Amino acid sequence: MARRLLSIWFPRLASDTSLRNRPVEGAFALTLRSGNSDHLHCVNPAAMAQGLSRGMALADARAICQDLATRPADLAREAAALTALCRWTGRYAPMVARDSADGLMADISGVPHLFGGEAALREDLQSRLERAGLTVSSAIAGTRGAAHALARHGGGIVPDGRLAEGIGHLPISALRLDHDTVSGLARMGLSRIADLIPLPRAPLARRFGQSLVMRLDRALGQYAEPVAAAANAPHFGVRMTLPEPIGLQSDVMAALERLLARLCDKLAQHQMGARRVRLELHRVDQGAAQVEIGLARPMNDAARIVALFVKGVDKIEAGFGIDALRLTAPVIEPLAPEQISAHHRVQPEHALADLLSSLGNRIGFDRVLRLLPAESLIPERSHKIAPAAYSAAEPMPAQTGPQRPITLFSPEAVTGPSGNPPARFRWRRMHFTTLRATGPERITPEWWFDDPAWRDGLRDYWRVETEQGPRLWLFSTPQTAQGSPNWYVQGEFA
Repeated sequence: MARRLLSIWFPRLASDTSLRNRPVEGAFALTLRSGNSDHLHCVNPAAMAQGLSRGMALADARAICQDLATRPADLAREAAALTALCRWTGRYAPMVARDSADGLMADISGVPHLFGGEAALREDLQSRLERAGLTVSSAIAGTRGAAHALARHGGGIVPDGRLAEGIGHLPISALRLDHDTVSGLARMGLSRIADLIPLPRAPLARRFGQSLVMRLDRALGQYAEPVAAAANAPHFGVRMTLPEPIGLQSDVMAALERLLARLCDKLAQHQMGARRVRLELHRVDQGAAQVEIGLARPMNDAARIVALFVKGVDKIEAGFGIDALRLTAPVIEPLAPEQISAHHRVQPEHALADLLSSLGNRIGFDRVLRLLPAESLIPERSHKIAPAAYSAAEPMPAQTGPQRPITLFSPEAVTGPSGNPPARFRWRRMHFTTLRATGPERITPEWWFDDPAWRDGLRDYWRVETEQGPRLWLFSTPQTAQGSPNWYVQGEFA
């Protein structure tokens, strides 16, 4: 059986996918920043008609077309669109691979007769993609190089055994050669592939390198060029269809436990853990309900996950009954191996993760916070606050310098201070008398941060033990115009 390959090229994939959701009338382009300037990444036909092209500087494009509508290019979204098209093309071929950033290559050997021939297969593919709003050009040939070249120069079908005739009229650049090689061949008067075919290979290789000869011979079928399709990413989802509708919470939870066991087995096989799990329930009246829970750390333990669904399932309206369930893990992370306890006890980190998961699903994961150490001598910046579910606990560094208060708050002014440090002062409507004081500890503001609270400059901190009991952390700022420093309380020791 002769090998047949289908090349699919999407010349305006980025702009087509962007305009599907948000159409624009007239000239349109996606822009991409390169260096210190913006350039056109992809343009629609209206922009091409006015002389705009990919790679043109945005400033030059504005000068040519003042009504040009633009949006920033989203390379991740473009790659996701090509991945989706790669899966969709599986209806025409058992093996589909990416071919550069805007094309696909499919091995359709033994498939065309199912669609009524190669011409009917190609017509069906193109018509479906065009109805979806995508600009597409496709070609079928016996080699990958020939199909790629023809798809990018009008498309068509090259009959088996007629590769030289089918691609001979194409420019040499269609062989995927670099610009210097194409320019060198053009200076020698070689502009078409047909001009290269009868030439001896050895002089071409010595003058332009082995890659030119290899590209030409692969396009003509002298050497095989495989289509290496990437393995499909595993899908972490399971479903269950019920013979009879159910409506009781206990029945839904029983079905959920069975689905969770299957899902967690699949996650364990790939050494992955779920961070979010979504349960979809389909009713017999074509309605649907959804319950989604988050996890503070990736896990694949069904027994610990199922308890988080109880509250959400209890609120589900079953209506006339639920006849299908679908369970997916839309957010997953690699799961590091861990030591299994011989006594099967709940490890402390697991208990903390379960607590964070329970709290996060009730009040929101962004509201469950933890303190982390930070490198700074400024008291307010010696720690940072981060969501506990999205950060790992870090040990506090050993305290080698002066003692720090157990409670820290914003500076609060004291009144009536006398002395340095003050022997008597008033704070929070209470009078205090200094019993003993340790200090001063001078802290300099960090000049690379413009903190309004530190614009007064240096601070001298004192640890003050009062006769009334409280042990306070006081500091003074530089002297005022009257000659007396300003005193504040910023913390309290245990």
